[in-house]
Amino acid sequence: MVIEGPWMRSREPEGPKFSLGSLVATPNALITIPQEDLRKATARHHCGDWGELEAADKKANDEALEHGGRLFSAYKSRDGTRFWIITEADRSVTTVLLPEDH
Repeated sequence: MVIEGPWMRSREPEGPKFSLGSLVATPNALITIPQEDLRKATARHHCGDWGELEAADKKANDEALEHGGRLFSAYKSRDGTRFWIITEADRSVTTVLLPEDH
């Protein structure tokens, strides 16, 4: 017997929460992270899903989203490579980079 109800349906993802500005990536990120992983992570970042951050860092991003400030997300590619996405406080540029590129 299958039990269904509204609580069983997945929520529709929320749309973009801010402007990404110009989207750039370091050469190292472009050759290391599969393009599909870059695309998915950038979409998550754009919608306010901050990835693999501690609760305090996620809260800081939520506050920066509301009051202005830099936005920082951390993700892992399918092979486990950690990478970051940073949107500047003025929302002019979003950069994808590996931690060692910083």
